[in-house]
Order: sequence, then C-alpha cells, then structure tokens
Amino acid sequence: MSDATYAGAVIMEVNGQEVEIISVKPTTTTGRKVVKTMNRRGRARGYSEGVTEFKLSVTAAIPVDGTKVDWDNITNAKITIYPISKESARVSYIGCFSSECSEQYEAENEARIDIEMFALDKVIE
Repeated sequence: MSDATYAGAVIMEVNGQEVEIISVKPTTTTGRKVVKTMNRRGRARGYSEGVTEFKLSVTAAIPVDGTKVDWDNITNAKITIYPISKESARVSYIGCFSSECSEQYEAENEARIDIEMFALDKVIE
C-alpha cells in the first residue's frame, strides 16, 4: 500500500468572498538558464539564477446564488490548498491575478470557468 498524501479542499479568496475550486494545477518555473561558455569540452559549465514564476490553471464552478465575481479582473486573490491529513502543511498562493479566462458549459455538469493565473508568492504554512 502507498503512503501517498492527497490534497483536500481548495479555496480561492477574491475580495473577501470564498470561491470553491474544482481543480488547480500549479506550475513553478525556476527561471534558471544554462550558461554556455566556450571551452574544450564543448559543454555548458553552469547556470544562472532567474526570476521564479508561479502559474496556476484553475477551474471553478460558476456560482448561481447571486455571487458576482469579475473573473477577468481578479487581482490580489489568495488560493489555499488544504491537505487531508493534519501532519501535512497547507500551501497558499498569494497575490494571484487572472491572465486568461474561458467558460465551459456541459449538459450533465455545472457551468465552469477555466482561469489562467499567476501568483506573486508561494507560502507553505
């Protein structure tokens, strides 16, 4: 049997409102780049540090209870991934802003919105 730990609930806070997330796919880009030098071996000799980026692909259910969210203009949101077990730490992405939105409607499921976001920081709490 595996000792894998799975994430629990994912909540996005936008302007004091909580929005439940159906799925989230965080991607971290380190910004490191290979440094190519002219040497006898003809190989790279190292790397340089760059700017780390946090990109999030988020899917949320569109609320029908009258809650209004301006999906295209989300700024300074917070997305928190809560673990199921108490031993694991939760992960929060803060300073999130939307860069791309697309809606999705299906006959058998709820209306959804897919949001491409960037976060300014990742905090392990």
